[in-house]
Amino acid sequence: MSNSLSKLNEVHPKKLLFVCIENSNRSQMSQAFAKIIGGPNVEAYSAGSKPSGIVNPKAIDAMKELGYDLCTHDSKSLDEVKAFAPFDAVVTMGCGDACPWMPAKQFIDWQIPDPKNMAPHQFNEVRDLIKGKVKELIESFK
Repeated sequence: MSNSLSKLNEVHPKKLLFVCIENSNRSQMSQAFAKIIGGPNVEAYSAGSKPSGIVNPKAIDAMKELGYDLCTHDSKSLDEVKAFAPFDAVVTMGCGDACPWMPAKQFIDWQIPDPKNMAPHQFNEVRDLIKGKVKELIESFK
């Protein structure tokens, strides 16, 4: 009986999907921060409407400065993550109509500039903005 009671009391991790166009910068960093900040309480995914196929080396360097290795991440399409739907939240980075609909309880658009062609210090400012937004999002689920 106690096993069935403990199963009823289990909290299911929040499933979050972060979407940008190429899935090489903003959504990758968002996914990483969700894993870092949310730990076992979050299942984080990222995808792009037109994935580039690679994670931007600038994003890898920016996250490495904070001790997170993005080298293990892949640039994925929405089709590659739709099997994990429905999500508790789908967060877009300001890609508008280029980011198609995905089943979710909540849709959020952060309007974060694409740092792809920014200088490293500006890129890191976007990274830090994303970190703050992810932290706020995860805290909103508590």
